[in-house]
Amino acid sequence: MAISGGTSSAFYAILLFSLLSAVRCLASNDKKTCMYAVTVETTCTKGADTSNHVSLRFGDTNSNDIVVRRLNSKHVRRVDPLEPQVLDDMSRKPFQVCMVDQFQVAGKCVTSPICYLYLKLAGADDWRPGFVQVRSLEGPHLSSNYFYFRRVLPRHVWHGFDTCPGKVTPFGIKRNRKV
Repeated sequence: MAISGGTSSAFYAILLFSLLSAVRCLASNDKKTCMYAVTVETTCTKGADTSNHVSLRFGDTNSNDIVVRRLNSKHVRRVDPLEPQVLDDMSRKPFQVCMVDQFQVAGKCVTSPICYLYLKLAGADDWRPGFVQVRSLEGPHLSSNYFYFRRVLPRHVWHGFDTCPGKVTPFGIKRNRKV
């Protein structure tokens, strides 16, 4: 059975269009971004504040890893530590003594509750965070618990907590997530 030249080029054009549509659909599903509200408290200890760059890494048990290279630049507002009311919406220097800062972060979507969080401090001065919490704006069931630090962070290394479920084996704890 022979197909004329015009018909075969139309057939290939339709095939190419449908393949491109499928690729675009797959790419859009993988590239979906979600919004997160990150709350960071700096302790009230003298010298606990910092002007250094702070990086954040968090994720879930399904290997959805979100990395924020410079948290300082995404400051949204200052929150009263005793009452969750907004004190100002003006941009200011984050990570001051006795302050709670809130940041808005966009990243890959998590599919299970956030169970690990790490901070990295880059610079010369020390910083003593109190707690960090990540709230998923897509659903409260995906938000993290509070991660309590209450000590000076080491510089230039990821430091934090991993509360993801795992099984104890004779060779150590086996995690369900990929590292």
